[in-house]
Formats: sequence, C-alpha cells, structure tokens
Amino acid sequence: MLKHVPAFMDAELLWVLAAMGHGDELAVVDRNFPARSVAMETQSGKLITLGGMNAPATIGGILELMPLDSFVEAPLAWMDPVDQPGAILSVHADVLAACQQAEGREVAHAVIERHQFYSAAKKCFAVVQNSENRPYGCFILKKGVVFD
Repeated sequence: MLKHVPAFMDAELLWVLAAMGHGDELAVVDRNFPARSVAMETQSGKLITLGGMNAPATIGGILELMPLDSFVEAPLAWMDPVDQPGAILSVHADVLAACQQAEGREVAHAVIERHQFYSAAKKCFAVVQNSENRPYGCFILKKGVVFD
C-alpha cells in the first residue's frame, strides 16, 4: 500500500501515469466507448478499467497525481455530442469543475467531433475506461510538468 494514492488506483494505472511524459495524452472514457479496440492502437496498448467510477471521480483522482499541461491552450478535450453540437452536458461541466479544482486554476477545453475523437484517442498513451453512464463522458487529458 502507498500513502496519498486514491483508493481506486491499482499498480497498472500508477505505471501508466508514471510512464507518461510531458505532453503525452490519456483518454478517459465512458462505459459505451469501444475502449478495448482503441486501446490496442495507443502508444502503450494499455486499457485500464475502473468499475464503479464515474468520469469526475476518475479524472479528479488522476489529477491528484498527474498535472495538466499549462503550456497548451486546452489541456482538456471532450467528445462533442452528435445530437447537440457544442453543448456542454452535465458530465462535461462536472469534469471541468474537477479539473479546475485539482489544478487550482481555470482550465480551458477543446471539443472534438465524435469520429475525430476516436482517432485522437488512438494517439493517446493509454485508455482508462470507467463506468460513467452519462452519454459523451469521454475525455482526453494532456500531461503537464511537476514544478516542485
């Protein structure tokens, strides 16, 4: 056991976060996302599954250990709703709030069209799939630098 590590994190997720470098990206996706097939095409080929976790709790916990990139305009991106393009759904607002709380600053975001999101996720370092039920609960986080 380790101190100060969120209880839902296992050794494989800790390895992924530690192995990522500045600028690497992590896809954090909902239960409906084709996570296994996309993960096979990522840089690490890793899929981490987190049963019982929603998107804000997953991302909030990850950001306890991993900083978001402060050198890019939008270190957070999410999948654009097909039926409501440009809408900020409750899952998006909740994750944005979790990011801003973890970072202690405003966090800008980008919106990615659904099919482009699949392509972007394949370029990530790994995929983390949680049990988020709300539609379009799919995000990409860009890793930053620890300054202390």
